[in-house]
Amino acid sequence: MNLILTVLEIVAPVFLLGAIGYAWIKAGFDYRTEFVTNLAMTLSVPCLIFVALMKSEVEPEALRSTFWASVVAYTCVTAAMYALVRLLRLDFATFVAPLIFGNTGNLGLPLALFAFGEAGFGHAVIVFAVMAVYSFSLGVWMVSGGGSPLKVIKEPMVWGTILGAVFLVQGWQTPTWLTNSLELVGQMAIPLMLITLGVALARLNAPSIGRAFLLSIVKYAICIGISAGIGLWFELEPVAFAVLVLQVSTPVAVTSYLLAQKYGADADEVAGLVIASTLLSVLVLPLLLGFLLP
Repeated sequence: MNLILTVLEIVAPVFLLGAIGYAWIKAGFDYRTEFVTNLAMTLSVPCLIFVALMKSEVEPEALRSTFWASVVAYTCVTAAMYALVRLLRLDFATFVAPLIFGNTGNLGLPLALFAFGEAGFGHAVIVFAVMAVYSFSLGVWMVSGGGSPLKVIKEPMVWGTILGAVFLVQGWQTPTWLTNSLELVGQMAIPLMLITLGVALARLNAPSIGRAFLLSIVKYAICIGISAGIGLWFELEPVAFAVLVLQVSTPVAVTSYLLAQKYGADADEVAGLVIASTLLSVLVLPLLLGFLLP
């Protein structure tokens, strides 16, 4: 019973904030998604990542192991999803990227923070950064069918990650007044991302999500299996292992839907995957946390 209550205490704030965004749209209120998304991804999230890494008390060597485990895990997930899409003869541009990339930002970061504290959050930021760089470079290339993956170097989030890593390794700290300011800006990110997730789900339209539910179940099975295997292979310590599995196994990211719209993939199919995998996460993530919590 104590474990159930602990899991509920962790997931309740996450789904409650998402529900607020969902209810806000259903009530007919306006929500400037583009403005909020730009604010979060250009300013708030980079500050969040930078401060989290700079102030992290996790040993750099442990974070380095998490980084390489994340890279290998996403490489294996990519190979598995590519094989699945080819086996089922699905459209490459529409299905591969959504099946690979989870909602490590809007959902994974808050869950890691609530479940495993600041130490877990430090590891979660590393996995999120790996996924973000991958999704905004090769991920965009998968959906668009072209373009240069190097456009990722223009993303403020990438520079926030690089600078945070440098400060962590060197043991540097910004002046207190600047750290407090950056931390305050970064604290906007998690509630903004969760509310925006609810808004996005309220606005999605998927005519049929039967296949999406089946694919989402397969996605969870593949991602949990691969990330757990890679975590054991790298002999990650318990918190890092739990965070890696949790982050890689998050539901389909809403950004996958936005990219599908932008680059001409089948946005309705992707919307179905976002809705189905997010609904399933209400069951999957609490069960997963039940196994991962120390």
